[in-house]
Amino acid sequence: MNAEVFKHRFTVPASAIDGLNHVNNITYLQWCLDAAEAHWVSKTTPAQRKQYVWVVLNHFISYKNPSFLGEELETQTWIDNYEGVKSERHYKIIRLSDNKTIVDAKTLWCFLDGETFKPTKIPKEIGNLFQ
Repeated sequence: MNAEVFKHRFTVPASAIDGLNHVNNITYLQWCLDAAEAHWVSKTTPAQRKQYVWVVLNHFISYKNPSFLGEELETQTWIDNYEGVKSERHYKIIRLSDNKTIVDAKTLWCFLDGETFKPTKIPKEIGNLFQ
């Protein structure tokens, strides 16, 4: 799959810092989920978002380097593949000042009918939005 990379830049806020004075590990996962949602919203209509929803089946996250208050980061996300009712989304969070990878992650998502909440096959018109 030739996927488009969705990017979001931001500055690490004080609310993300833990007792060790770096970004809390769980915050990175939230930033990944936020990027996935923003990517979905940027590519779909309100009607599509009402018709279909996603749920997480699993996450894998690898912490490479710490990040700190006030640093500029960029979250990158893309769809690696989709088949049937499942889609694998990848993430990379990088520090812009030195281009170091902070986090590599991926999530396996399940596509649901927005009314019944039952798994439904990902239609080609949805899959094509992310290529």
